[in-house]
Amino acid sequence: MIKNTLSVSLMTAALWCGAAYAQEATQEAEQQPETSQTEAGNGLDLGESGPRVGEQYIKEEKGDWSILCIKTNEDEDPCAMRQILTGEQGQPIAEITIERLPEGAAAVAGATVVVPLETMLQAQLALSVDGAPGKRYDYHHCNPVGCLAQLGFTQGDVDAMKAGTKATLSLVSVLAPSQLLEMEVSLAGFTAGFDGLKVLQN
Repeated sequence: MIKNTLSVSLMTAALWCGAAYAQEATQEAEQQPETSQTEAGNGLDLGESGPRVGEQYIKEEKGDWSILCIKTNEDEDPCAMRQILTGEQGQPIAEITIERLPEGAAAVAGATVVVPLETMLQAQLALSVDGAPGKRYDYHHCNPVGCLAQLGFTQGDVDAMKAGTKATLSLVSVLAPSQLLEMEVSLAGFTAGFDGLKVLQN
């Protein structure tokens, strides 16, 4: 639940395009199952459905997480898990995407969080699980869509999310610098989604 709401102008600057694409992709996948290209008897190309190479598509849903993949020519497409965080009116405010990282490093998973442009960057982004003491992260950069933070999760962080019910992302808006904006991240389906991810190859 959003405990402190942002202004309409700030909300519209968030990831509405990502949410709209996700909805369209889901509807398209339901209406048009992927088929191979075929050729009619009169030599006409009947076309093919499904994503093009380089396009994003939603492979499946795991609880409140979408498994988002990129179409490639390989046998297995690279995927990550994503959740759109919305406001009380259903408008998208932020987005979190999590991917599995190669073994051998301190971080076993990486997350990219996108928040609205009018965010107070020096206040940092915080993440906690089920009310436990959280961690603060610096923002990496901003682009026309929003401001991005790149988070590294240790095995302990991942285990806490697997065992948890909800996480809380908190930030400070420049429009209300004395208030903390808290957004709930559902952990329903997190374990199934994360365990099903493959390590993304560079």
